[in-house]
Amino acid sequence: MSPPTSGRRTAALVATLCLGGTVTALQQTLLIPILPELPRLLGTSAANVSWLITATLLAAAVATPVASRLADMYGKRTVMLCCLVLMVAGSLIGALTHGLAGAVTARALQGVGVALIPIGIAIMRDELPAAKAPLGVALMSATVAVGGGVALPLSGLVAQNADWHVLFWVTGGAGTLMLAAVAVVVPSSSIRTGGTFDFWGAALLSIAVTSLLLALTKGGQWGWTAPGTLLCTLGGAVVLAAWVPLELRVRRPLVDLRIARRPALLLVNVATAFVGFGMFADPLVTTQLLQAPTGTGYGHGLEAVTTGLLLAPTAVVFGAAAPLSAFLTRRYGAAVTLGAGALCMGAAYVARIWFSHGVGPVLAGSLVVSLGASLAFGAMPVLVLMLVPATESASANGFNALMRSIGTSTASAVAAGMAGVGAREVGGTVFPGFDALMGVFVAAAGACLLATLAMGPLLCRRRPADESATGSLDQPRPDKGGVRCSSR
Repeated sequence: MSPPTSGRRTAALVATLCLGGTVTALQQTLLIPILPELPRLLGTSAANVSWLITATLLAAAVATPVASRLADMYGKRTVMLCCLVLMVAGSLIGALTHGLAGAVTARALQGVGVALIPIGIAIMRDELPAAKAPLGVALMSATVAVGGGVALPLSGLVAQNADWHVLFWVTGGAGTLMLAAVAVVVPSSSIRTGGTFDFWGAALLSIAVTSLLLALTKGGQWGWTAPGTLLCTLGGAVVLAAWVPLELRVRRPLVDLRIARRPALLLVNVATAFVGFGMFADPLVTTQLLQAPTGTGYGHGLEAVTTGLLLAPTAVVFGAAAPLSAFLTRRYGAAVTLGAGALCMGAAYVARIWFSHGVGPVLAGSLVVSLGASLAFGAMPVLVLMLVPATESASANGFNALMRSIGTSTASAVAAGMAGVGAREVGGTVFPGFDALMGVFVAAAGACLLATLAMGPLLCRRRPADESATGSLDQPRPDKGGVRCSSR
């Protein structure tokens, strides 16, 4: 680890990296409220417009493990600057385009920016004093919700009062400021791993992830038994099966499966996927409950801007709970914090099955889910960093972020698959039935419970000898071979 930075330098570094996470989340979310208007604005169909979201998701899923590995090899600051340049380029293309192809290209380039979050977390491990790292990591994780919370009402206001291209100018300006801030504030880390880049591993993982995520995100639109969905699923599984033995043979793999298959790290990544499912289920259903017309029997007919403003406090809660997550991690251990956050989310979803018939209960349930998600997401990167060597910190967090993307994509697929349950038509538009929405809550509660159970073995485990190369962020590590309880 690099020598600890001074107090002012530490604060500036944390603020800059968290700003980067907020800008990234802002770009991912900003177009969502105006999606219903984009078919008319771009002169295309709603099915084609959905590629604006899919392209961002796929680009993020591919770029995150690749950019994270490059960061470990060639320098985190250098790769972060490259990602920011691509993000700004995407915003510029989007601001100048008037067609679908340009918009999809813009969104794909913006998706590369998701890699900033795991790289930023790895920089915190390198540069922050051990006592301050958990708080920095928790704040960095919270920026995803904060950026999304800002984007929803901002997008609605821009859509009502200005041309939609202004959204891309906003993200481009924010990205440019972030580019300058990183160049000035973020130091160049000397912690790097050697070897050459695993091009074959990157290519196979990209193909596998793209195919599987296409099946998850487009299956509801194409049909779950349609040839395209089945081909993507089968093809992705076959390529993934070929990728695993390749990574085990390569000396410097894209993802070090020798470390990733350790029981402790495997449990963390599995829990991450489940918590990702639970986190994403909330906005999927909550926005439906608030915006669906009253004719559905459950909706409240609110406009997008009103919905965004009402949901903004959930982002505030997510950010405000980050210090609590860091405190619990230091006091009780990251595994306890992650398990408690997942349990909080699961309990909220169980309660929401019976209390989702008024605006107040809907918002209260969303706030509790946000609280639990903040606790869990603040602890996840800490657990990962405690279980991997410093030279693998960015790539390990990149793979963990990929597992979160798989969880969120699965939540979207489950919601799409259940949309037909009790569906009803109101004003010429088909809306999912109330039972379908509650079914998503049941699935989310189950996922959160599984995430909690996955933390059980980590609460009191025997440290294997080969973990001696890893470092603790927040607490002294016992001698190798000792017993480590509650991640303490």
